[in-house]
Amino acid sequence: MSHSDTVNARLPRGFVDRGREELAASERMLSVIRHTFELYGFEALETPFIEYTDALGKFLPDQDRPNAGVFSFQDDDGQWLSLRYDLTAPLARFFAEHFDSLPKPYRSFRTGWVFRNEKPGPGRFRQFMQCDADTVGAASVSADAEIAMMAADTLERVGIPRGDYVFKINNRKVLDGVLETIGLGGEDRASQRLTVLRAIDKLDRLGSGGVALLLGDGRTDESGDFTRGAGLSREAANRVLEFTAALGSDAAATLANLSRVVQGSARGEEGVAELEEIAMLTAASGYGDGRIVIDPSVVRGLEYYTGPVYEAELTFTVADENGRPVRFGSVAGGGRYDGLVGRFRTEPVPATGFSIGVSRLVSALQLVKSPLVTGAHTPGPVVVLVLDRAETARYQALAGRLRQAGIRAETYLGTSGMKAQMKYADRRNSPCVLIQGSDERTRNEVQVKDLIEGAKAAESIATNAEWKAARPAQFSVPESDLVSAVQSVLARHFE
Repeated sequence: MSHSDTVNARLPRGFVDRGREELAASERMLSVIRHTFELYGFEALETPFIEYTDALGKFLPDQDRPNAGVFSFQDDDGQWLSLRYDLTAPLARFFAEHFDSLPKPYRSFRTGWVFRNEKPGPGRFRQFMQCDADTVGAASVSADAEIAMMAADTLERVGIPRGDYVFKINNRKVLDGVLETIGLGGEDRASQRLTVLRAIDKLDRLGSGGVALLLGDGRTDESGDFTRGAGLSREAANRVLEFTAALGSDAAATLANLSRVVQGSARGEEGVAELEEIAMLTAASGYGDGRIVIDPSVVRGLEYYTGPVYEAELTFTVADENGRPVRFGSVAGGGRYDGLVGRFRTEPVPATGFSIGVSRLVSALQLVKSPLVTGAHTPGPVVVLVLDRAETARYQALAGRLRQAGIRAETYLGTSGMKAQMKYADRRNSPCVLIQGSDERTRNEVQVKDLIEGAKAAESIATNAEWKAARPAQFSVPESDLVSAVQSVLARHFE
């Protein structure tokens, strides 16, 4: 192939490759999460990456352009298909399709990739993994309380210490009640309500002053870009801001503040009553110690939430791009979406659940040095060096013996000499290599070279003569003792 015929190897914008260490860390974390969900009686479910576009429905960013916000294409029969935007809409489709055979309530968890056809940016990817848990068919807010408690248990089990996270709960009915009291009820005000929701969602980033501008005529940011506001009067905007500032010193104080804000709205008062019940249920199970709090600042952006909404926030600080300390922030969120499954059926079907951002939670665990993601207990394979190609079968038998004992092992398959093979073993993160030349073969022995111990010794050995004299961390064992010798090396360095 000529140079002009070669293809430029490049990754599409907004996508990333993931290596061994990241994959291993994610899988260890997900294993703990799945086990926690199973303890609560949730069962695994997997749905396809692709759904009919109309199954995602009005929750697409732009109904008139199916390929805006989602990756879509037409099938050979003219049907529009889309890569799933989240894991919730596919669950709604699955539950509706198998309604008669599924237990109700139906508890499930799903882990998988979701796709957004949006402009990528720092930390914003077009493909990312979510891990969701949902209860479909339970109208009682005891299901929401259970989700909150399970989320708290999950964060602690993966290595986020108590005190470094908070699970915050609000209720969209309370916000709807506030909006009713300022004249934003009804279908004809849906667009304006959505603008208000998006403004409130920026409270952490912009503060009450910035949100006040977005509730009014609009806001110009530092770059000069103007964002149109919700057009509320100052009195109406203040009512919304009073709602966001209703957080009190404890649940009782917060609920009292919210009751005042929604006074006169039956829907708002219903939302406050639901929050009171959730606070009572979680406290009765021992979670009233600050892990789970009622917090009016939580506003999930999607329109389909109908009741309690929640967000898991990590409270420890990290440095931003300017070196200033900021909270790590949200790693999971969700809420009640009683109308979503009902799109597929004539009767209403209640549902609630939450979603974990897998990559973001892995990043958080790295910052708190959780042993789940340190990688200290995932060595690479033991490499059997090939010094005589005519004896390849014997070398492969040595590797096979290790594998039968449950030890990762491989025979070197390249064509390079010993020095290059040692370099290869380093790149494979190998804990040790096996060396068998003709002398060892005659004696039915094998040399075990502990690469980790050797690297430590190399730091303290000054000269080449000392190195040769010490032969650090290299020892000979009979072939019959090979497995136990390698096991002792692994035990020395790994759990």
